[in-house]
Amino acid sequence: MVDRVFIARICRILKIMVPRTFCKEKGHGNQKRLPVTGEKQASRSSSRRRILETTGWSALPHSWEGCEQILLEAISNHMKNKKTGYLLLIAVMLVVRTYCDIWMIQNGTVIESAIIGRSRKDFKKYLFNFIAAMPAISLVNNFLKYGLNELKLCFRVRLTKYLYEEYLKAYTYYKMGNLDNRIANPDQLLTQDVEKFCNSVVDLYSNLSKPFLDIVLYIFKLTSAIGAQGPASMMAYLIVSGFFLTRLRRPIGKMTIIEQKYEGEYRYVNSRLITNSEEIAFYNGNLREKQTIHKTFRKLVEHLHNFILFRFSMGFIDTIIAKYVDRTQASALIPGSGEIINTDNLIKFDHVPLVTPNGDVLIQDLNFEVRSGANVLICGPNGCGKSSLFRVLGERPYMTLGTLRDQVIYPDTLEDQRKKGISDQVLKEYLDNVQLGQILEREGGWDSVQDWMDVLSGGEKQRMAMARLFYHKPQFAILDECTSAVSVDVEGYIYSHCRKVGITLFTVSHRKSLWKHHDFYLHMDGRGNYEFKKITEDTVEFGS
Repeated sequence: MVDRVFIARICRILKIMVPRTFCKEKGHGNQKRLPVTGEKQASRSSSRRRILETTGWSALPHSWEGCEQILLEAISNHMKNKKTGYLLLIAVMLVVRTYCDIWMIQNGTVIESAIIGRSRKDFKKYLFNFIAAMPAISLVNNFLKYGLNELKLCFRVRLTKYLYEEYLKAYTYYKMGNLDNRIANPDQLLTQDVEKFCNSVVDLYSNLSKPFLDIVLYIFKLTSAIGAQGPASMMAYLIVSGFFLTRLRRPIGKMTIIEQKYEGEYRYVNSRLITNSEEIAFYNGNLREKQTIHKTFRKLVEHLHNFILFRFSMGFIDTIIAKYVDRTQASALIPGSGEIINTDNLIKFDHVPLVTPNGDVLIQDLNFEVRSGANVLICGPNGCGKSSLFRVLGERPYMTLGTLRDQVIYPDTLEDQRKKGISDQVLKEYLDNVQLGQILEREGGWDSVQDWMDVLSGGEKQRMAMARLFYHKPQFAILDECTSAVSVDVEGYIYSHCRKVGITLFTVSHRKSLWKHHDFYLHMDGRGNYEFKKITEDTVEFGS
């Protein structure tokens, strides 16, 4: 039977990629679109939704049958010659195999009768018949497998080409990644789920046809042998037991959907760890990410345990009534490890060469010392080595999975926050300090869970990172263009607050407006020379 989870996942991507298919059209101007439903979102999300509605991207299928119809139409387009031949081959082999099964039963019966009757002649005769028929039966089974596998491959080729044609048409891939966040994992949908769906469709053809043929031929044989009463009783038993088991198995669909959801979340947190490894290393978020991965994995494991218990119960009933095939999967988790490095109340470069990751020497001998309380501005042309001086820095603000509170206290947890004695009101003050206090009401409070990498704008992410800085209050902080998407007045307030709470800053920036917030500057000319001097009224400012 086709797994509806796979159909639903493919339909989700088709809803985004080919919305016109799910619209009733009487002309271009009369498209009927169904509205997008959901909770009230941020103004940024609302603007996205307006864009989607005006471009026809919010259209949804009218019915479940519409989803299945679109998928099967995409597969069956231009199904001629070769594909039709495979369909006929499978149909013929199914009929032949059913006759082979009946012959095997009859031949086995007469062999048993020969053994019971001690007839050596009949035993040898029917045993040799069995041995002689085995190559033919084996050939039938392999032809059937060959036809099924080739048909699965044909379906997958057709559907994959169709999906990629739509995915790479009219910037669909861009719209899915930036304008519509309903699809979180198109890579899996376009690869693994397409394969599973095609396999399920072909298996549906085989699994429906074979039992139907078996029932028809067995009833015909039994009716001719023992009359109609026996087969009628068997049919009644099959119908009643099938109806009963179908009712009992109903939770399987929902549990499978939840399993796929948890599997997707587990893959997603691992993917985020790889994608944002640099930012996580900078924040020393190893333990927090490990907790996130373990928490996600525990949810998956607990659900799988419940699913296994349900399957065990169903298997017990199934063994009595019919036959049930169980299939389980296992996953493995390998957590990372980390090390905390403590520093003194100064930063000193003593004859330190500045070298890029590929081995280019930018500065041969770097010597300077900065004590706590003296802010340093690092400036110079692009490519001179400003960021290479602190290569451990992440390239962009990192927003973790979790609540709005988690974005401020990362990599701490709620328990860590409580141990430090910091209340939510203090966190609110941190947001107010970076003029981000309105986000609390906009997103629904501290416990609101969103995809913050997508919900927050570039400037909001930078200000959230600064609020995180105020929460942790390190002795030294290194800022690499951390206010490039923030207005000058907000930027000035942030730097003033850092000096007020005793955070010493190393700033990499091109902005002239930042010079007044620093005590020293380190200028690199890109030719291996540098100068480290105190900023005075006569200092010539670099930048824009």
